Amino acid sequence: MVLADRLVILEGGRAVQEGPPAEVARRPRTGYVANLVGLNLYRGTADGTAVTLAEGGTITTATPATGPVHVAFPPTAVSLHADRPTGSPRNTWPVTVAAIEQHAHTTRVRLEGRPPVLADITTATVADLRLRPGEELWAAVKATETHTYPV
Repeated sequence: MVLADRLVILEGGRAVQEGPPAEVARRPRTGYVANLVGLNLYRGTADGTAVTLAEGGTITTATPATGPVHVAFPPTAVSLHADRPTGSPRNTWPVTVAAIEQHAHTTRVRLEGRPPVLADITTATVADLRLRPGEELWAAVKATETHTYPV
């Protein structure tokens, strides 16, 4: 991706997205592409700053939209809490730890919930929260960390 002028992403034997690397990375069109570029990606229907997700749940965004949209944000935008968080994050929901993987200097946590989400956290946070598969937590994402664009 660093050296390319244009990318063509193949999934299941067909081209699912093409364009300049920055555009592909900023606006993935499928879950596969989002996984390649390291983003959480959801499809839903926007009504102002509220997006009702196709797979269940709602996400509040900072930018109003209408109709079918994608909502994307990086796993680094997700914070995890033992108790329901209060304060400025507009998006909080209960999750269950499904898997924990070490990634260089951070830990990637795959969480089941509505919606499911990936979170990148520090090793210290893993220890502080005593994370293990099956652990019930709360996920939080600020609306300003989300990026919304038409389907």
